[in-house]
Amino acid sequence: MRIERTAAPPAKYRAIYAAVARIPRGKVATYGQIATLADLEGHARLVGYALHALPDGAPVPWHRVVNAKGTVSRRRSGSGHDVLQRRMLEAEGVRFDREGKLSLAACRWRPRTRNREAIP
Repeated sequence: MRIERTAAPPAKYRAIYAAVARIPRGKVATYGQIATLADLEGHARLVGYALHALPDGAPVPWHRVVNAKGTVSRRRSGSGHDVLQRRMLEAEGVRFDREGKLSLAACRWRPRTRNREAIP
């Protein structure tokens, strides 16, 4: 059974989606980094919940968010989204090593803030 989501997402989710939408092609951000950008410091798990709640076909590039280890987080449901996420990132030029890890040093998006300091 498919659940239809008709209500607008909560404000916190909208802030998360806006931050994720800024990640450029071929770059990634961590859940914690997105939480910081969305003014939700320390709420990396909430970022995961928000991305999981995205409806199919949403224009948010959810696949560009990875964990702090530089790996794609597996879902308990076994839905295959982790495989899809890796394929989507590889199509954008992101490379993974044999253990399934990407180089955050090479791929991490470093946005500028208003005061011109890069967010880690």
